[in-house]
Order: sequence, then C-alpha cells, then structure tokens
Amino acid sequence: MAKNKSVFICQECGYEAMGWLGKCPACNRWNTFVEEIMVQGSGKDRAETLVKPVKINEITTQDEERYTTGIREMDRVLGGGIVKGSLVLIGGDPGIGKSTLLLQICNMLRTESPILYISGEESARQIKMRADRLAVENPKLMLASVTSFNTVQKLVEEVRPAILIIDSIQTIYNEDLSSAPGSVSQVRDVTAGLMRIAKAGATSVLIVGHVTKEGAIAGPKVLEHMVDTVLYFEGDRHLSYRILRAVKNRFGSTNEIGIFEMRDMGLVEVGNPSEVMLSGRPQGVPGSVVVASMEGTRPMLIEVQALVCPTSFGMPRRLATGVDYNRVTMLMAILEKRIGMQLYNQDAYVNVIGGIKIDEPACDLGLIGAIASSFKNVPIDPGTVLIGETGLTGEIRAVSHIDKRITEAARIGFKRCLVPSGNIRAVEQMKGLGGIDIKAVGNLEEAFEVLF
Repeated sequence: MAKNKSVFICQECGYEAMGWLGKCPACNRWNTFVEEIMVQGSGKDRAETLVKPVKINEITTQDEERYTTGIREMDRVLGGGIVKGSLVLIGGDPGIGKSTLLLQICNMLRTESPILYISGEESARQIKMRADRLAVENPKLMLASVTSFNTVQKLVEEVRPAILIIDSIQTIYNEDLSSAPGSVSQVRDVTAGLMRIAKAGATSVLIVGHVTKEGAIAGPKVLEHMVDTVLYFEGDRHLSYRILRAVKNRFGSTNEIGIFEMRDMGLVEVGNPSEVMLSGRPQGVPGSVVVASMEGTRPMLIEVQALVCPTSFGMPRRLATGVDYNRVTMLMAILEKRIGMQLYNQDAYVNVIGGIKIDEPACDLGLIGAIASSFKNVPIDPGTVLIGETGLTGEIRAVSHIDKRITEAARIGFKRCLVPSGNIRAVEQMKGLGGIDIKAVGNLEEAFEVLF
C-alpha cells in the first residue's frame, strides 16, 4: 500500500529536507522551501521491465531517424533535425518568440503522423488566431488546451503523434501530486513522464520552459539533465534579432547558433548575418570598427562603436553594451599603459550594433581600435577588419579560425584585414583571398601605425 511522506523542497534548486529551513544549504537562497506530499510505492510497483544489453556494433543509426524542420537555422542548431524519440527543451524570456518558432516549425514539418500541440497557457482559439497571422496551414497539426498530465497521456495514446509540443512545462501538473503546478516536484515528475513517452516510441517531444530573472530555466536543474537537448532563445524583445543557441545536445554540436529576425509575419531566417549587421553602417565616422567574431563554426562581421569624451564628474563613466564591462576597462588600462593615452578623465561608451553579444578575445583589437579612434577623433578606414587578442603587455596574440574570418571579410567586400603575426603562417597557406590586403601586427604600436 502506498504511503505518503512529507518533505520540504527548495523551489530554486530542488534540494530536499525533512524539515523547513530558512536558507537552502545548496543554493543559499532564503525562504524557498515549500512542503510537498510525496507518494511512495513499493519497489515492486517501480520495477522496470527486464531488458537485455545489445552489442554496440549491432546497433544501427540512419539519417532518416531525424525530422527536418524545414528551417535551416533550426536544423543547424539541432545538428540536422529533430531526432525521433528525443526530448528537446526550449527556454527564453517572455515574448521572445518561443511559441512563434514552434508554430512555424509545425507548419514546415512534413510527417506521416499528426503533430500534437498542447498549450496550458492559451486556448485552442487563441493559438489558431496566432497561426492565422503566421500563415500556418498544416493539416497534420492538432491543437489542445490541457493542463492535466493524465489527459496529455490519453491524448498521446489516441493521436499517436510524431511530434508532441508542450507549451509550457510549468503549466502541466500531475493530479497524483499535491504540490502546485510549476513546483519542483511537478516539473520533475511531468518531465519524467514526457521522457517515457519519447523513449517508448518514435514520438519526439518539444517542451517550452520559462526562465528566471537570472536567465536560467525555471525549475530544478535536474530538468536540463533529463532532456536530450537544451536550446536558449536569446535577444532583446525590443530588438528584431534573435539567437537560438544550444547549450546541451546529445545528438550534435553545441557550437552552432541560429539567427532569426522578428517581423510581422513571424520569425525569418537570417542566412547572411554579416551583411545584415553591417547594413546602415556610417562611413568615415570616428569610433566605428568592424570585427570578425566566431559564433560556433560561423564567422560573423559585427560593427563595434565607441564614444570617448571628457567627463564632467570626478569619476569617469564606463558603459558597455554587448561586451563584458570588465574587459573594456582592462583594454582601456592597456591603452593608457602601453600607448600613453590619457583616458583617466574620459567617459567611455562601447556598444555592439544589432543587440549581439560578443565574448571572445579575438575582438580585443577591434574594441581598442574603436576606443582609440573616438579618442583621437580620427576615423579608421571603413574597409578594414580588425582581428586579434590583446595581452596585458600590449602584444597581439594569435586567434583560432583565422581562415574563416578572413574569407568572410573578403566575401563581404572588405579590402584590408589586420591579423596577429602568430597567424601569418596559416594565412600564407590560404588560397583565393579575393584581393584582400593582409597586415600582420605583433603589438599595439604596429597596429596603430597601420590604422592611424
């Protein structure tokens, strides 16, 4: 006979305690413990069916075991499509476009079995209104507004869908648990049930997860461990560009990203992000520099702007958007020490155009060039791309994927590229540079002789 057990669970990290605690010993959060009733069954009830191990060379994998979404950016992030029987978690801020992306995927997917879209936040009529706006007309798509997991299981048994979409996991609850929907116990139990559905047959499950104020997916961390793929939909809801990034993928690389633009008709793929990011770029203006950044295996040319002006206060202001504030401060200190620029009484504002965030050191030379250009009030040649990591001693260090960065710059039409001296051997082995002039620099003094 089942026996009930009362436990206290932290709603932030899922830590369990026998009694109430003011502070969670795992995540150090205060007042996060909630009492929940756990139903324990006998070990016989929980026993799994006996299975036999299979030799690895007897297991075959075929390309047709993936559903191609019809959206190239999505397929790129997933590693080629949605694997049959996989469990995919998509997280992002409210209003970022998660439900819009899933509806567009439903329209592009071509499957023999139906596609079941279950929403616990909207009615079927509301989903239909958004589908009409997005021109979603797939006859295989079926909609349902459900919050009970038991009902979800019955619908899956009746419909037997190829794709099951849950929007969102925080709204689905198991009636056998006494805790509220969205709690740690509910999210963990419902996700485990969805995982059993996915692994039992050829049904692929896509679930939407809310995020916390810190940007992490709400619920216990075990949620991300249970699923096969975790995708984050990033971007400012007030800007048009969105980035789909994989932080976990059992069936592909986590180095790929997908770029979309939000328009009236929905999300549109950005196949050539470099040209889009550089559109409308001012010519011959101090403080504007183009850098070559790598997002996974994709090179992107991004405009970085800097504004340096005398401060009106005792403490100068430093503001960085799209780049790490501490790194900007460090690069300005390098300029003061190694080049002799007096920036201690200057306000500095650095911005990455397009709402993109760059965090790789290969953009250091571009950031320094933008700051120096604004301080000197001398524009840098608009046909120049800056690539290189800057050390504390002022040296320009080699970066990875230099061939892809230069090839992308030549394809867009840039005429000159500053690269570290450590990459010159790899550059010499390249063929067909497209007439771009390569300037190798070993330190900031050499780079400034070329730029100014």
